[in-house]
Amino acid sequence: MAALAPKTRELAKRSSKFLEEALYRRLFREGDSPMTVRKKLEEFLKSHKRVHKWEVGEAIRRLRDHKLFRHALKVFDMLDSIGGQLMSKVPIGNLLTPLIPFQLSEVMSKRGMNLTVSDQAIHLDLVAKARGISSAEEYFVNLPDDSKNHLTYGALLNCYCKELLSEKAEALMDKMKELGFASSPMAYNSLMNLYSKTDQQGKISSIIQEMKANDVTPDCFTYNIWMRSFAAMKDILEVERVIEEMKRDGRVEADWTTYSNLASIYVDAGMFQKAEDALKELEKMNTTHDAVAYQFLITLYGRTGNLVEVHRVWRALKVARPKMVNMSYLNMIQALVNLKDLSGAEECFKEWDNKHTSYDIRIANVLIKAYIDEGMLDKANDFKKHAKERGGRLNPKTWEIFMNYHLKNENIKMAHWCADRAIKKGRSLGRIWVPPSEAITVIMAYFEKLKDVSAVEEFIELLQKVQKDLGPEVFESLIRTYVNAGIKSPGIRRRLKMENVVVSADTEKLLDSISNE
Repeated sequence: MAALAPKTRELAKRSSKFLEEALYRRLFREGDSPMTVRKKLEEFLKSHKRVHKWEVGEAIRRLRDHKLFRHALKVFDMLDSIGGQLMSKVPIGNLLTPLIPFQLSEVMSKRGMNLTVSDQAIHLDLVAKARGISSAEEYFVNLPDDSKNHLTYGALLNCYCKELLSEKAEALMDKMKELGFASSPMAYNSLMNLYSKTDQQGKISSIIQEMKANDVTPDCFTYNIWMRSFAAMKDILEVERVIEEMKRDGRVEADWTTYSNLASIYVDAGMFQKAEDALKELEKMNTTHDAVAYQFLITLYGRTGNLVEVHRVWRALKVARPKMVNMSYLNMIQALVNLKDLSGAEECFKEWDNKHTSYDIRIANVLIKAYIDEGMLDKANDFKKHAKERGGRLNPKTWEIFMNYHLKNENIKMAHWCADRAIKKGRSLGRIWVPPSEAITVIMAYFEKLKDVSAVEEFIELLQKVQKDLGPEVFESLIRTYVNAGIKSPGIRRRLKMENVVVSADTEKLLDSISNE
């Protein structure tokens, strides 16, 4: 906390030219939804107010934590534009007002002055997440030679690993070794993560042996991945051997994530007593009262079925962190629902509902789904109405929950209506939601049976706004609907060609009856 004191004093001394509060607080004041954060960011950019560089860095970190990568990139490019000086040097509003959001980051980065290499590594990561891997590669190639060090190489390697691009990742790792940029565990961790996600667990032990041979000291994350690799192979004895080696090594001190990882492995293996022993160690390690650690405790105790411990940890969290965030309530309510403690979940929700500063629809969705799963449709609808009255903005997940209920009960008309609402709501929030393929198939079959060509066409038009390639099954159902309805579609063959769709031989025969092409 002491490290934050100078920044607190800086805020206290702000003149009227500065933003009244830290930038990151302003951005998240009304919640963490993309639309809310974007609105606050746009307000700031137009305000002519000034902030300091450290605030921008903290805003970027929090935006990344919330996976708001485009927003983070925009803020980052704002930092880029002033070359890392105090933001008070430039009245930001003057620069940004005329520009629409995504064009902004492109234009401002071209005005860029000198950034640290660490800044450039973060920027590269954001570019990959916001614009794709090819843009990140282009950004890396265009960096000056003295900026191409272990940080930027490591950032690009991490991007390749996250995108599961094995060949590119391995080739870049070889280059990093050649240049002497693979002396820390970070690069090896990225590669091990890749092997873990691509079911190449056997390669992870080889990486560990290479690190030992090259005297690269592992970190907690290294051991966590190593344990997970053996867990994926159902080898709990080897998992335990790894944790013992970590203790013997002495160079790396276990933290609470080590024991949350171990407890999760035991839970997956059905070894609940060992899981709870690990959770006791986790709790001892959480000396800083990290809220995320408490959330792991609640979730994992919940998975062992220990409702008593779930409530005990919840009480401990409220003592340690009196100012509870939405995520803590979301985590607790989900744990209670999973344990079939619906009354406890309702009490927890009421507590949150009476004190929240921003309505988080995700919390309401947990209870809506719980009611739906219990067949309590009326209560779920009432709860949805209550959420709207309290200022909650329904999201695609809300409508997906109702869609799944109606699909299960074969009310396809209502399922289609909910899917329609989910897609449109997602687009209005700047997110893409696509119905599961099974739901699309059922809805298409419903309209096919009704011979409702208009409804099918409208549904396809809506789907194409959120998914480019719908696949041949959707168009085969469309063709059958035209045939069943006895309606011609003269341009259907040309349309299939434009969509790059190849239908089955049986469907090809049907085309002759609706098209003369």
